[in-house]
Parts: sequence; C-alpha cells; structure tokens
Amino acid sequence: MKGTISSKNEEKGFGFITPEGKEDNRDNNIFFHTSSLEGISFEELQKGTAVEFDEEPSDKGPRATHVKRA
Repeated sequence: MKGTISSKNEEKGFGFITPEGKEDNRDNNIFFHTSSLEGISFEELQKGTAVEFDEEPSDKGPRATHVKRA
C-alpha cells in the first residue's frame, strides 16, 4: 500500500499513516511503530512524507509493517 505520514510522536516512537485515496482522519489512519521501518530512520519522516507499507490486523486496529520511503 501507499500513503503519507499524517503524524508522529517523537517521544514514544510511533505515528500514523494516511493510506492513499483516504481522508486524513482517525478512522482511516494506520498506526506504525519505529520497529516497522525499513531503510529509513524515524527522524527522516515528516508529516506528508510518502511511504509504502504492508498492513496487518492487530487487537487495536490495523498496523503498518515494512514501512519504507515511496
């Protein structure tokens, strides 16, 4: 899947991705953790950065895995 970084929490090491073709809102955004990044550092990611990722279910909703720069 493709999307853009919608927000991130520097202190806690996580953020959210808005999937391509979706509106940036809480219901559409997908959680990601720094441990899911591939070939990019958390510090490089800014709001609006284009990324590619896989999606998997979790007990709290969808979670992005294998996140890399698009």
